[in-house]
Amino acid sequence: MKYYSIFQTYCHGATVASIFGEIICQKLKELIEHSVYKKTARDLTDEMRTNCESLNGNRSNLEKHNLKRLAEEEDFDKYMKYIHNPKDHFKSFIRDEVSRYITDKFSLSVLPKMKENIKFLQQKIMKAAHESTEHVQVNSGDVGLWLKSFTQQLSEELIFSEKDLSGVKHDDVDDFNLLEDVMRNKLHAIISDITSRFNTVTFPVKLDYNFRPDELLTDHFCQCCWVQCPFCKAICTNTIENHHGDHSVPFHRSIGLNGIYTSNLSTNICTSAVASNNLCFYPNDSDNKVLWRDYRRAGGVFADWSITPDLSELPYWKWFVCRFKKDLEKYHKKTFEGYAEIPDEWRQYSKQEAIESLNKYL
Repeated sequence: MKYYSIFQTYCHGATVASIFGEIICQKLKELIEHSVYKKTARDLTDEMRTNCESLNGNRSNLEKHNLKRLAEEEDFDKYMKYIHNPKDHFKSFIRDEVSRYITDKFSLSVLPKMKENIKFLQQKIMKAAHESTEHVQVNSGDVGLWLKSFTQQLSEELIFSEKDLSGVKHDDVDDFNLLEDVMRNKLHAIISDITSRFNTVTFPVKLDYNFRPDELLTDHFCQCCWVQCPFCKAICTNTIENHHGDHSVPFHRSIGLNGIYTSNLSTNICTSAVASNNLCFYPNDSDNKVLWRDYRRAGGVFADWSITPDLSELPYWKWFVCRFKKDLEKYHKKTFEGYAEIPDEWRQYSKQEAIESLNKYL
């Protein structure tokens, strides 16, 4: 019963100014809380884009840290989600990074920001109340003028208007100094109450969905191209979602990751395959054979990619194929056998070397 204290005040013979001051503060309580969480979320987003290693660069940097995490966890199902639904996987990765950052940094960073933001609002509200009182006194105004001045001064911080007090009789307010004093005391109690509930459990619950740090960061990182190589599923690295020109990536992967095969899963990597004079593929499971070097002739999605013939290969994916060979064979119901046998050179890479190759090449 949020108006119980107001009723008590009224019963003790308080003036209209006292009652009106309490009503204003009760109306402001929810708005203050919402504003604090919204402002803190934005501040925290900016901080993470500076201080969090995985979130302080572009999407290529984000992908590097994502691949490191995948290697550390060695979770095949997560790898498959990343390979086949990269955008959804990146959103999950960002959510996890934000959640981890908030938990680890709550006492040192999040909580101080919340306290600073709520203190700023408290000062802003009381400054607006005081200046509105002076404005009314200088202009011999009434409560309507006071409210107009008060709401205008808070318009950039709180969405609060005279309509929020519709139905509340306040025409008899004449002691604006008392109104200001009541607000100061009541606001102090409200601020203390809100602040007492600042913790790691309530913080994510209280955040407005559209202003959550993970949502803000997802919007930042995901406004780019998500088209995948039709052979190996590598993601185009263009920073514009609907860009002109070909799709491209600096490193392709073994096409066996995507389940491409002839009789067995293939260990061919796109960039070395297109350098071949005799390797062929069958686009879209058709019977039409196309030379890899002429891959654009397959049309459709194949014609939209620029795959440069070279021997640049990322050790990370060689390690991945060796580490998850049985999982890949079970997933695609095919094997790496015969001419598709995994090269011995691939088996020499350790997980640490795979991770280090990300720092070296990405």
